[in-house]
Amino acid sequence: MDKLYFGTGGIPLSTEPRNTENGIVKINELGLGSMELEFVRNITISKEKAPQIKKISEDENVKLTAHASYFINLNAADLEKRNASRSRLVAAAKTLHACGGYSVCVHSAYRLDSSKEDVFKNVKEQFEKAIQECKDEKINVWLRPETAGKYAQFGTIDELIEFSQGFDRVLPCIDFSHVRATTDGRVNNYDEYCKILDKLETGFGRKLGLEEMHLHIQGVNFGDKGEKNHLTIEEDPKWNYGDLMKALKDYDCKGCVTVESPNLETDALLLKNCYEES
Repeated sequence: MDKLYFGTGGIPLSTEPRNTENGIVKINELGLGSMELEFVRNITISKEKAPQIKKISEDENVKLTAHASYFINLNAADLEKRNASRSRLVAAAKTLHACGGYSVCVHSAYRLDSSKEDVFKNVKEQFEKAIQECKDEKINVWLRPETAGKYAQFGTIDELIEFSQGFDRVLPCIDFSHVRATTDGRVNNYDEYCKILDKLETGFGRKLGLEEMHLHIQGVNFGDKGEKNHLTIEEDPKWNYGDLMKALKDYDCKGCVTVESPNLETDALLLKNCYEES
């Protein structure tokens, strides 16, 4: 990536009529640069429509990412459910690739009653199969296990760095609100944000760690189990988002920033402007 592209998690709310094609155009009109296709409940883009989405995104210079299904648990107790989860991830990657997209993120697993080693093993096995299926179909997008928002989920920063190092086309999707929610709010200042960026650069090198990023950023409400729900910036006055923007700017990070605030483009533009002024 040549810079940091800010965008929305889904079609901007101000889009009329509200569909994917118009959403991409609206992203460009707003002065944003990316949009995440939300495949969280089902894949809404057909094989026939995907080339049209790809052309519009190229014409508008809008980078596309995707969020895979919520109905994925690569550590499910039942092997059939693990396999079905993998198929949902591959289907999201396949559709995103057809749309000319860049990176698909996924909440990869719940820990359940498994040991750390068994969770890691089960998720790794399914990712290995997913990557092979993608290679077989010439699907060329990043697969991104996302940082966990709840303590019951697999995916701390350290786990995902270790996990992703074992693959060629896997890197973490860092959701800074999730990290904040699972550290009892501790990761909420410049130094803590820099520590995360340092870990990514150490783990993957500058090119992969800091210049091929897929980030999620928004306010968050959390408790003793982790994330409860996303908030707008205005609803989350304790969040030092300016420190995060400064860290991303100082480290010259590049890639896609997906803003999942309830007000989508309003906060995406606020964060973009804050970043540019940092």
